[in-house]
Amino acid sequence: MSTVHRLRIAAAAVVAVIAAGTVGYVAFGFGWVDALYQTVTTVTTVGFREVEPFGPAEQFFTMALILCGVGTVLYAFGVVLEAIVEGRVLAVLGRRRMERELASLNGHTIICGWGRVGRTIAQYSAGVGEPIVVIDRDAERLASCPHPYVVGDATDDDVLDAAGVARARAVVAAVEADADNLFIVVSARALRPELFIVARVRSEANEPKMRRAGADRVVNPQRIGGARMAAFVVHPHVAEFLDVVMHDGTLEFRLAEVVVGAASPHTGATLRESRLREATGALVLAVREHDGTFRTNPPPDTRLTPGEVLIAVGTADQLDALTKELA
Repeated sequence: MSTVHRLRIAAAAVVAVIAAGTVGYVAFGFGWVDALYQTVTTVTTVGFREVEPFGPAEQFFTMALILCGVGTVLYAFGVVLEAIVEGRVLAVLGRRRMERELASLNGHTIICGWGRVGRTIAQYSAGVGEPIVVIDRDAERLASCPHPYVVGDATDDDVLDAAGVARARAVVAAVEADADNLFIVVSARALRPELFIVARVRSEANEPKMRRAGADRVVNPQRIGGARMAAFVVHPHVAEFLDVVMHDGTLEFRLAEVVVGAASPHTGATLRESRLREATGALVLAVREHDGTFRTNPPPDTRLTPGEVLIAVGTADQLDALTKELA
């Protein structure tokens, strides 16, 4: 039986005893207020004087009321005390378990802000197996969070430390205010210069400021939402296919990025010579070169160099095989 159910039963039992005692004393000729007063002082064993003189019938009724009432009140008190202690113990144990889980994470993504944007980011990231840690000021809002979380202000360095920023792979600043996101970017960049940081902005005028503060990517949800809607109007099938491949999970094919490692046996070889398609089954769609430009539909004589990023499509197994080939 749950604690809430026991609390309801205990409360109902106390009310029933008080009601029965009040009605009983009224039957003996007490007024309603006097009857209620006599019942409460009896079941709580306060021991004040009797409101009216007791005869043998009143005395026997009072003894029965004491036996039933005191037991009921003690049971209710025990249930309430148990609920308080259990709640505090569970809270402490839950907090310690979460702290242990946070300490064990490595290469995770820290999402600052558990609003609509933060929830969407967490849903898609967790869907591809990305470990998530959430930071938010509102403890009640975090109560429904299925990921490890830290209650606090993400602009505070100590809160970012508690979320494991020293071991994180990326930080997403997705709180409501642009100013807070700017502070998060500055703090995270100061704590981890090599950290990958994505920032949300509401005002287009703040996008250059976010980049100057250290954000690797700046995202305006309103503008992206408009662009997606336009894409559905102009190229609905292409837009839907990309949505399914990137986010839906109903297709086995995925888009992924794979870095060419310095020690890869394919370093210096061309795409034709490496035979990545035949070896892994994944299809290379584009190459991002060192200057940040993309070479889409790269020709077979494209030479692979360390640090380049290949954009590829394939199943999870094919993309894993491609990653191992280029590691």
